[in-house]
Amino acid sequence: MAGLYIHIPFCSSKCVYCGFYSVANLRGKNSYLKALAQEIELRKGYLQGEKIQTLYLGGGTPSLLTLQELESILTMLDSSFGLNSVEEFTMEANPEQLTPDYCRGLRSLGINRLSIGVQSLQDPVLRFMGRRHTAEEALAAIRNAAAASFDNLSIDLIYGVSERDNAHWREELKAALALPIRHLSCYALTPEENSILYKQIEHQRHAPIDDELASEQYRILLETLPASELKQYEISNFAVPGYESKHNSSYWNQTPYIGLGPAAHSFNGQSRQWNPASLQQYNRNMANDIDCEGHETLSSDDIYNETLLLGLRTCRGVDLQQILVRYGETRQKELLDIFQRKINPDLFQIKGNRLLLTEAGLWLADGIAQSAFVV
Repeated sequence: MAGLYIHIPFCSSKCVYCGFYSVANLRGKNSYLKALAQEIELRKGYLQGEKIQTLYLGGGTPSLLTLQELESILTMLDSSFGLNSVEEFTMEANPEQLTPDYCRGLRSLGINRLSIGVQSLQDPVLRFMGRRHTAEEALAAIRNAAAASFDNLSIDLIYGVSERDNAHWREELKAALALPIRHLSCYALTPEENSILYKQIEHQRHAPIDDELASEQYRILLETLPASELKQYEISNFAVPGYESKHNSSYWNQTPYIGLGPAAHSFNGQSRQWNPASLQQYNRNMANDIDCEGHETLSSDDIYNETLLLGLRTCRGVDLQQILVRYGETRQKELLDIFQRKINPDLFQIKGNRLLLTEAGLWLADGIAQSAFVV
């Protein structure tokens, strides 16, 4: 089984925190759709017959596409890859586009999961972030989606924002957990290098990010969640059991996937390739039948390091038996020795055949994983 990701690179405007590739207008939409059709045809053999289990429309803002445009894309995808085996079909959407009619139309296309970019339920925070919706519009969008029979709804929230103190963060979490959602993603505000926020900090128009505030609000998040049905299954992701994101989990499990559209990446288990983070270059590549901008073959050590990095981010941790089978007893012993010598015992635990990070360890997951990398 494999995953299929489509990057829709259009936004109405750029949010201050966003580091994903997008363009803040729709002028290139028609040329993009033509190039995407060409890429779908060029790449149909990439997964070598693997069935598509998850389909994800991300961005950018996929909900800027019309229902007719989405239907056309799905028809092409079905022709080249076959969508009969898709179990989870997610689309990212912004609240301002989720009218009752649009929600019903999305559901009729077979989309069974919406990831709604709420980011905050407080208007001052939304204004700082550059979001185009209000808190009330976000709530209305969720109501519209639920009324359209979407029972698998996810929302995103961002914490560590200096415009919101801890008391307001608690209030916001309480409000979010009262909504008809099955999944919650919470991310720390991070100044990605190509974001507006990064430039604001660089030019001293915004204070540097307060890491202590982010850490404290992450702790508040973890303290608040047990009162709800949602359970943590990855550093930033929480779900009602059975509603974990199958698509994102496939990344963490190193399942093969294909990514289409500008800046999208693909992974077949042994190598990775990617498209240019430029709509113009992407269009030119497709017009000339160039099916990727870059490619790398992963060594056994590369795959091992990714196994650690991705596995330690999840609450399931790293399967030590898998390490033994794939890399041998020496590598398994080296891994355990590194943890016992270098890592604070309060940050990890071993349960059966699994190496897990504790709640405190998850906050430091990337650094802990890198300390055990093979170089």
